Amino acid sequence: MDSVNPLGDLLRARRALVRPEDSGLTTTGRRRVAGLRREEVAMLAGVSTDYYVRLEQGRERHPSAQVVDALGRALKLDGDAVEHLHRLARPAPARDRSRRGSEQVGPVLLRMMESWHHTPAVILGRCLTVLAHNVLGRALFAGHTYSDDLVRLVFLDPDARVFYPDWEQVAVNTVAGLRASAGIDHADPHVVRTVGELSLNSAEFSRLWARHDIRRKTRETKRFRHPLVGELTLDYESLAVNGAPGQQLVVYQAAPDSPSQQALGLLGSLTADAPPAPDPARSEKASPADQ
Repeated sequence: MDSVNPLGDLLRARRALVRPEDSGLTTTGRRRVAGLRREEVAMLAGVSTDYYVRLEQGRERHPSAQVVDALGRALKLDGDAVEHLHRLARPAPARDRSRRGSEQVGPVLLRMMESWHHTPAVILGRCLTVLAHNVLGRALFAGHTYSDDLVRLVFLDPDARVFYPDWEQVAVNTVAGLRASAGIDHADPHVVRTVGELSLNSAEFSRLWARHDIRRKTRETKRFRHPLVGELTLDYESLAVNGAPGQQLVVYQAAPDSPSQQALGLLGSLTADAPPAPDPARSEKASPADQ
């Protein structure tokens, strides 16, 4: 998925995205690099150029917390990216994947979601596959080749750019969310397969993955062009499922008395006779990335 030097990969990728003028640096003449030079990052972070070069090359892999924070400021990283940088610099002991088990959704959470008749809700796994949904959540994403996989839906589904009117921004946020969800476990087979397949089949995904954007899925306003009810503008909130690390509960809602609320109500009436959301056994089946 990435090289054996993820810390250096991130530093190089983010360095290329920062313009000297954004950091208050004066430039003269023609530059061979699009972003900051190594010596400029070192100066901004208050470390020697030699030390910074060793970080990028992987000859030094464990900078102090103070240096990580300084690098984050020099590269203009946001909170999620700085937190990720800290984890790369001081990785926790690898978890035993044999004990991780399937991405099983708890029955109480499923019953709770099923009771939300006017609110679409889905449970996402660590690679943003849909592990479970309520009736309206299923209806929101129904009708696509990759309805149960939100990353593949964005990058591989032929209807993606129609379904998401703001596709470019959705794509950026999806890749950043996948990096944040995957964390630093670069050898996770599920993550490796997902990133590998998407990199081979989507030039847009490959380009965005190389940027090393990292941003957790939290809250956002998102537009949809639904095949049954037309335009929808929905706010969503993403909540971590504390009892199942790596899972996210994503709940969507339309603004009160808005056309989107009316369209969401229509979608609910059109799908009122749909069978209930699956029980937890559904989560034990292999996701599309594991097949």
